[in-house]
Amino acid sequence: MTATETPLVFSCDGDDLIGILHRPDAPRDTAVVVVVGGPQYRIGSHRQFLLLARAVAEAGFPVLRFDYRGMGDSEGDFRGFEDAGEDIRQALEAFSEAMPEVRRFVLWGLCDGASAILFYAAGDPRVERVVLLNPWVRTEAGQARAMLKHHYLARLTSRDFWGKLLSGKVALGSSLRDFAGTLVKRLAGSSKRSGTADEGGGSADASLPDRMAAGLKRFAGPVLLILSGKDLTAREFEDAAKLSPLWQSLLHEERVTIERLPEADHTFSQAARRQEVETMTCDWLRKSD
Repeated sequence: MTATETPLVFSCDGDDLIGILHRPDAPRDTAVVVVVGGPQYRIGSHRQFLLLARAVAEAGFPVLRFDYRGMGDSEGDFRGFEDAGEDIRQALEAFSEAMPEVRRFVLWGLCDGASAILFYAAGDPRVERVVLLNPWVRTEAGQARAMLKHHYLARLTSRDFWGKLLSGKVALGSSLRDFAGTLVKRLAGSSKRSGTADEGGGSADASLPDRMAAGLKRFAGPVLLILSGKDLTAREFEDAAKLSPLWQSLLHEERVTIERLPEADHTFSQAARRQEVETMTCDWLRKSD
């Protein structure tokens, strides 16, 4: 199936936002909005979002990818993923006006684009499904925990690391300082008492992972979660989820489909991994359509 690609300009609190609408020749009534991570441009790293949109549109699903305020070609000031809700809302409004035959929306996001989706989706009944890739749950303690567990431990068990160390190619002093600094952050984070997310949206002092879990709990629709095997952000997410009873409960719900790509990096930069994401997305959209 072929699809046309046309610019879509729409307003958000007085600022013009720029998007590209991918319209299939015979469109389905389910459409996809790509919520980009920030700071990010609507084409994506190594043209990831562009190529994804084309693959999804060829499967018959209309797609909109757009720039937040203050990013790419859009006007205004960049506000960050936690305050992107109005940008997403106006993108859906513009999409609906451009293609009134669309009845249902799917939000697709990578990294803090996925996080922005979890803050937004439950508040908009037009959003029926979401696709989350390597969600951003960064906290200082979480990053330190992931570095210790997935970076430093891997280095200490690596023959290549010890070979470089013994040959003088690794600066032992700086490596030890980095390790010590990370350990201090990890221990400091463990000693802090974080707020607990509630079902209504999370307390004001709740951690980012807790508030995202609260957002997913409020959202009742199907979820596709894709995690890379060679990505620290994905490891941070999995570590945070293991420590949260709410996340554990949510991820075991029947509506949540989890796919893992062991050889993929954060942005699925290899063509084969990118194509796997495209296939997973299209297959899941067809199955749920």
